[in-house]
Amino acid sequence: MSDEITAALEKIFAADSELYQDRGFQRRIGFGQRPALINIDLANAWTRPGNAFSCNDMDVIIPAVQELLAASRAKRIPIVYTSTAYNVTEGPNSDMGLWHKKIPAELLQLGSEDCEIDSRIAPEPDEQVIVKKRASAFHGTYLAGFLRAHQVDTVIITGVTMAGCVRHTTEDAIAEGFRPIVVREAVGDRVPGVVEWNLFDIDAKFGDVEPVQTVLDYLDGLELRND
Repeated sequence: MSDEITAALEKIFAADSELYQDRGFQRRIGFGQRPALINIDLANAWTRPGNAFSCNDMDVIIPAVQELLAASRAKRIPIVYTSTAYNVTEGPNSDMGLWHKKIPAELLQLGSEDCEIDSRIAPEPDEQVIVKKRASAFHGTYLAGFLRAHQVDTVIITGVTMAGCVRHTTEDAIAEGFRPIVVREAVGDRVPGVVEWNLFDIDAKFGDVEPVQTVLDYLDGLELRND
């Protein structure tokens, strides 16, 4: 992102923060005691170059997620990945819904390499990989039930895209009663400015945006889960 865009956004955010705070927004939801890590759509179609869905800044996002995975596994907290993929991508029996009228969803064929989680952050055998059809990781999936079964109160969210699946997952998380924590260095998108704007807006209304080191320190302070 150019220096000009960055400077313009910082100026806008400063003014908007003052307005929000005057009206009682930008409160902190805070960390709970029983977190889960949710990695949104960090599959090859989004993390590798050359795809219609490819996102920027993977040189920052992937290392941040690797750190979060290591810290989460050390404390044995639940880890969930999602990928968006479709069983039928053409004809009257497609499961793409209307979304394919806006985006090239037909490229996301279930079972393809594009829809597999990036090998640099590959799930371990006991970690959940949820295939979703819509933007939110909660929509039409077992995610909420899985989290409640493990008594999760906090969801640490990474992935892409910030304006789409990460945002919708965050909004649904707080609606479902979970504390959303979006990790600043571990989310991305395709268009300059989109990440920064959505992080600002989420932090004002739907969850807390925290730097990766703050989240790592929080995880380090947790007791080891044995249930």
